[in-house]
Amino acid sequence: MVRRIIEQTYLWILLILLYAPILIIVVYSFTEAKVLGNWTGFSFKLYESLMNTGAHHSLMNACINTIAIAFIAATVSTLLGSIAAIGIFNLRARSRKAVGFINTIPILNGDIITGISLFLLFVSLGVTQGFTTVVLAHITFCTPYVVLSVLPRLKQMNPNLYEAALDLGATPMQALWKVIIPEIRPGMISGFLLALTISFDDFAVTVFTIGNQGLETLSTYIYADARKGGLTPELRPLSALTFVVILVLLIIINRRAGKAQKK
Repeated sequence: MVRRIIEQTYLWILLILLYAPILIIVVYSFTEAKVLGNWTGFSFKLYESLMNTGAHHSLMNACINTIAIAFIAATVSTLLGSIAAIGIFNLRARSRKAVGFINTIPILNGDIITGISLFLLFVSLGVTQGFTTVVLAHITFCTPYVVLSVLPRLKQMNPNLYEAALDLGATPMQALWKVIIPEIRPGMISGFLLALTISFDDFAVTVFTIGNQGLETLSTYIYADARKGGLTPELRPLSALTFVVILVLLIIINRRAGKAQKK
């Protein structure tokens, strides 16, 4: 009984530490106070100001750039990572272990090392840094996560299904599309969402590959804003909306996964 109380208390303390900062941001997004922690009454003015693109043109541009980069990087890395996972899975055991080890190096490697390496690569190739280099950089560090998400689904798949499809007259492309893709689709979705989150949240790699053409993402905007001595109050409703969107997506995905398991 005492052990159960201690375990539940520890769990609640951990949840409070994790979600209290987010809850504080959500609560104070409904007041127009410039300083976080100063409640001046319930108001939607920060949300109204956020939607007014003319007042916060740079912030909205940073949001649009961040979303565009995240979706492009997540989509491309999902395609590349899924193909790479299929190729790795079909290798011999020793080669599979070697390539799998190489795939984990970018994940274990520090973001700042990845950012510096890509920066030096783009400079040495004479590539002008901007939107394209940021997207390429995000694809580079997101793809290994997709590979790790898809590989377990391939290991769970019946290896005879693909051969059976070929024996029944399907072409390799048809067997890939009709047999393998449906089997690994949950892993691809998980990899896409993981890549989307990592790209959306990245700062270290982005700041090294963004160049000096005036391009800003949300992370670089917040960093520059914080260096000025404070954060734009409209970042509070933006953070609250982002949290709600992610929460809704997770609920929908978990419900669909639960229904699929019941079937």
